[in-house]
Amino acid sequence: MIPVLRMVTIGVYGFDGESFLQRLRHADAHLLLDVRQRRGVRGPEYAWANSRRLQVALAQARIAYEHHPELAPTTELRQLQYAEDHRQGVGKRSRRELAAEYTRRYTTEILDRADLTPIVSALPSSGTIALLCVERDPEACHRSLIAQRLTEQHRVTIEHLRPL
Repeated sequence: MIPVLRMVTIGVYGFDGESFLQRLRHADAHLLLDVRQRRGVRGPEYAWANSRRLQVALAQARIAYEHHPELAPTTELRQLQYAEDHRQGVGKRSRRELAAEYTRRYTTEILDRADLTPIVSALPSSGTIALLCVERDPEACHRSLIAQRLTEQHRVTIEHLRPL
């Protein structure tokens, strides 16, 4: 019988540090893959998600951490999304979906060039790997595009973790 390869995705917005770690523990996460270009989050309520603090908290929770900047959108792509957010009158924290042009360009410029096989090979037989970015809703974040690719090409089962 072929084992089921399982991953989760999670954002920062909507969580505090403790609830974030609780969701990861409940999902049996053993490794967190940070797919942010910049690993800081503005606002004192999200200081826990800045890279150094997050890595300390994860280590204390016995969850390994890896940064995968090759999967992060470029500054130019982020600016393209911000322009569309502005056009629609939504902010990064209230966005519900990605712009079509952002999705197209992220897919061709980043995802089509990325080798996801090492990530799939690292999936444990028990426990899960979590993909981390900032947005609360995966539909508003590039992590959903990575997750979709993993599902389509590597038959990875994905669960999107959201704040309760």
